[in-house]
Amino acid sequence: MSTSNPIQPAIGAGEAQEVNNIASVAMSEGAQPASGEAAVSESAAAAAVLELSAEMSADASDSDSDGEFSMEDFGKILAEHEQSHRSEISEGEVVKGRVVKISDQNVIIDVGFKSEGIVAISEFKDGEQITINPGDEVDVYVKQLENAEGYVELSRADAVRMQSWEQIEQAYKQGTNIIARVTDRIKGGLRVDVGGIQAFLPGSQVDVRPVRNLDSFRNKEIEVRVLKVNKKRGNIVLSRKIVLEEMINGKKSETLKNLEEGIIVEGQVKNITEYGAFIDLGGLDGLLHITDMSWGRIQNPNELFKVSENIQVKVLKFDRDKERVSLGYKQLIPDPWATTVERFPIGSRVKGKVVSITDYGAFIEIEPGVEGLVHVSEMTWSKRVKHPSKLLSVGQEVEAQVLEVDSNNRRISLGIKQIEPNPWETLPERYGVGTRVKGRVRNLTDFGAFIEIEDGIDGLVHVSDISWTKRIKHPSEALKKNQEVEAIITAIDVENRRLSLSIKDLEPNAWDKFFDSHHLGDLVTGKVTRFANFGAFVELEDGIEGLCHVSELSENHIDKREDAVKQGQTLQFKILKMDREARKIGLSARAVGKDEPILDVRNYTSGDSGMARLFEVADFNSGAASAGDEESKK
Repeated sequence: MSTSNPIQPAIGAGEAQEVNNIASVAMSEGAQPASGEAAVSESAAAAAVLELSAEMSADASDSDSDGEFSMEDFGKILAEHEQSHRSEISEGEVVKGRVVKISDQNVIIDVGFKSEGIVAISEFKDGEQITINPGDEVDVYVKQLENAEGYVELSRADAVRMQSWEQIEQAYKQGTNIIARVTDRIKGGLRVDVGGIQAFLPGSQVDVRPVRNLDSFRNKEIEVRVLKVNKKRGNIVLSRKIVLEEMINGKKSETLKNLEEGIIVEGQVKNITEYGAFIDLGGLDGLLHITDMSWGRIQNPNELFKVSENIQVKVLKFDRDKERVSLGYKQLIPDPWATTVERFPIGSRVKGKVVSITDYGAFIEIEPGVEGLVHVSEMTWSKRVKHPSKLLSVGQEVEAQVLEVDSNNRRISLGIKQIEPNPWETLPERYGVGTRVKGRVRNLTDFGAFIEIEDGIDGLVHVSDISWTKRIKHPSEALKKNQEVEAIITAIDVENRRLSLSIKDLEPNAWDKFFDSHHLGDLVTGKVTRFANFGAFVELEDGIEGLCHVSELSENHIDKREDAVKQGQTLQFKILKMDREARKIGLSARAVGKDEPILDVRNYTSGDSGMARLFEVADFNSGAASAGDEESKK
């Protein structure tokens, strides 16, 4: 520093030297004359001395005295100068300062005191980014006017915290809203930050409706109302619900004025459930039911909408007294069913996607909002389909034919099998009566067996057409399910979709063969197989049976059939009757060895066992025997 001093002309040499000594002390007080941050304090001290010298020069020029000051006067003026600067700031308050310099460790801030203040640079960092520049004005908290190094110790964080407390207390007293940032979810609610001050937001005060997922509010800024403040305990309780209720009530009155049925309004999706979505129309919620979202089929409202999404809806019903609103979304576009008759005429072919399968059929979406039903009977020409899922699956693309359209009831009947030719219509061209075919036994019933000769074509083999000779009571005695068999087509009925088959016709008719090779009066050998009330059945060949009436079992009168023959006994019999058409053979054991005329009696009556009774034959033989007896007597 230069030895010249602006106050020297006004004082004597002795006083000037003392002033210089005082200035040196003032310049070095609380700091070491060095480079860097200490140099700033030195300049401040020098500035204070220069300022004081200027004041003394001015006072000397205006003084009525001879322009000389005593050391006592100088000390008094210097003390007053320091006191005036000291009174500008005090510890424990927030003041404004200007950033002078930024170092690696500290930020130097001029707060108008005799020395600058320092703040740790970490208080001005956001991560690694420094948020302040030289020349910026900031609010800082005075922690200590003069530390061991002569600086004013400041804090930016404490200043922000004090200001935040003031804002919070003011908002609490005035009932105004403040902005807070959610930092974390804690037990019972949310922890929020209000200008560096931690506060509590109870879960019941987060929204006007219960919130299931509080984590969704994390790191979000929200507007809240202060419910409770205790600065001493650091306790702050907030409410977002009150803010929302006030906003809703304000919007609701305006919405109710303008709302009416039939108008189109814009709203925000507030909540989504399984049965629909709640739309905020402006302080008033309306229900958009899932059935009014789309003309087509939707499984879940989430397929169309998302929470917080803005959409347009139509007011379907509005109860002003109960403040209930029913909304529609699909009503914004024309009903596709209104023109289905013109767009999907009967007989036309359509393409669509399987959207649902039931026990009785499958629903096909042929365009958005229009579905048709394919009944299980219209899926294939085959009759063996038990469930639609065996042929179709959800999501499958199919082609179908329109069978019926009912716009009023929103029904369209479709057929898939109609896409392929009907195999029954071309059956006579591919098969004729008498054709030998192969097939698989698909089903067995009491009256016969169904044989599948090709996909969609089943023929019936009646139980009587299984064998020429074997007495079959149930088809299962000769056939098994899924057995591969051959058969002969005996009849074709395209209109009623009936095909008659015969397995026995694969071989020559054993009855015809017997009748061709035997005549009345022939002797045959047979085995008694079973008895009936009126006689005994005799097996002549494999599957060929004849009946011997009780009167023809013996020449002698018998009370019981067993008195003449035994079951399983093999005897000779004479053929008394042959009925090719009815496949009946009348036998006589009594007539064997006798040369008696044979009468071909054609008429038999049905017996209890289903076989013919030989009443006429018995009467004839009895008459012939009586005549013979009378002749011998003569």
